[in-house]
Order: sequence, then structure tokens, then C-alpha cells
Amino acid sequence: MTHTAEYFDMTAAPMRIGSVRLKVRDLDGISAFYQSVLGLAPIATGTHHITLGIGETALLELVGDPALARNDGRQAGLFHTAFLLPTRADLARWLVHATASGVPLQGASDHIVSEAIYLADPEGNGIEVYADRPVSRWHDANGQIHMSTELLDAQDLLKDAGGTKWSGFPQDGIIGHVHLQVGDTADADRFYRDILGLDIAMHYPGASFYGSGGYHHQIAGNVWNSRHAGQRPEGTSGLDGVEIILHPATDLTRITTRAKSAGIAVTKNVQGTTLHDPWGTAITLRS
Repeated sequence: MTHTAEYFDMTAAPMRIGSVRLKVRDLDGISAFYQSVLGLAPIATGTHHITLGIGETALLELVGDPALARNDGRQAGLFHTAFLLPTRADLARWLVHATASGVPLQGASDHIVSEAIYLADPEGNGIEVYADRPVSRWHDANGQIHMSTELLDAQDLLKDAGGTKWSGFPQDGIIGHVHLQVGDTADADRFYRDILGLDIAMHYPGASFYGSGGYHHQIAGNVWNSRHAGQRPEGTSGLDGVEIILHPATDLTRITTRAKSAGIAVTKNVQGTTLHDPWGTAITLRS
């Protein structure tokens, strides 16, 4: 992303989200949705998969299988994939585009650290489109990250479009965070904090937010719909994996040592080092 001292530099974080992999029933239809609504472009295609992104940067991998069972919203898995736009003006332009296209929106929130708009793809996979506020506005009087969920002032946001139009997903756009449905936040803490080494940026009723390098969160986990959920059944649509990019200084060996000590299987291949969270989501770490 384009950075100034005012905004968080994601490239300096020890960990950041690379891409998200979804299993979908209607490969072509879901691909068309992300292309038309978010402006992602195909990077690689195969018989049963399509990778979407911007330029040469992959953001979303879709793996298609019409035989998949429909995802149950009470299962562990994806709450939303959050696409971070470089500027408030980008978010305003996207909102104009989405509204003009008749895309059903599910919500719009002011989180203090960011402004966010919510929707879902045709198979129910949650999506957040958001822009961060300056880092100086993230913290309370004690220096702690403070998040809330207030009504977004959409009319004020729209002023930032300045009459300019959305022209596709920005080159500097990324997946800023992935919010998960988990069965238990304590179990999520043990994996995402104790094994991966993410910091708990804050607790919220029924949710934990995990940050790296001072970011408000690259991963979150909540039990709002999925309390006590176990591992997702095989052959179900929805979230399959999350790629996390490690800063060169991040010690992958320490992460894998902690995982093995906790009895978590670790596999290595050309994509990176993969381990699974307690609900079966593949977390692939790549330098």
C-alpha cells in the first residue's frame, strides 16, 4: 500500500495477510461477483480453480466443486474477508460503485480505527471493504487500541469521492484482515497468540482481535454465531485457508517449534509452511 507516517505500514509488520482460499459451489459465478463488485482480476485459472488479485498479487483463490455442501452459518470458518483500500476516497468511490450496481449491503460501521462496509458474496461468504484511519486516532487515553461499532456517516464519506469514479481494485489494495468464526475464543487465543505469536490487540464481548506490529488486527475470531463449534465437516463450502506473509525478520522456526510442541502437525511445500487451527482452517506461512 501507499504509506505516509500517518498511516500504518503493513509491509513492516511481522505478519500480514497474503491471500484467502475459498471453496465454492459455483466457481464461475463467484469469480464474476468478485470481479464485478470488487474489481479483482484473474491471475491464474484452471479446471477447478481461479486465482483473483491485482497485477501479479494474488488475493483470493477460489476452488470450485458443485458437490460441496452449503456452509452452515453456525459452523466455524469465515466471518468475513476484509479488503483494505488505500484511502478514504477509494472507499467512497467503491461505495458509489456498489450502490449504483445494486449490490446488497449488510451494514456500514465506524470502528474508530477504520470505516467499513459489509456485504456477502452469493454463497454467503462475508466481505468487509474498509479504509483505515490515521494511527494517531486508534488509541485511548491509556495508549490501548480502542475499537467500537458505531453508525458510519455515509454521507460524509461520500463527499470524499469528489465526483471521481471507481476504476477497479486499487494497485495498493490488500486483504487487511480476516475475521473468523471460532468455537471458543480461549482456544483461538492459544493458537493465534500462543502458537503463531500474534498479539491480542483487544478483547471484545465474544471476540479476540489479533494484531502484528501494532496493527489493530490482521486476524480476529468470534463466537457470535459459532459458540462451541467443532471442526468444519469435510466437503463443505466456505473458508479453506489463509496465507500469512512473514516479514524477513520473523522467526518461522520458533513458530513451528511451538506448534510441534503443542502436537500440531506442520507441513512444508512450495507454497510455504502450513498448520491448521483448531477448526481445520489451513494457515500457510510464507516469507
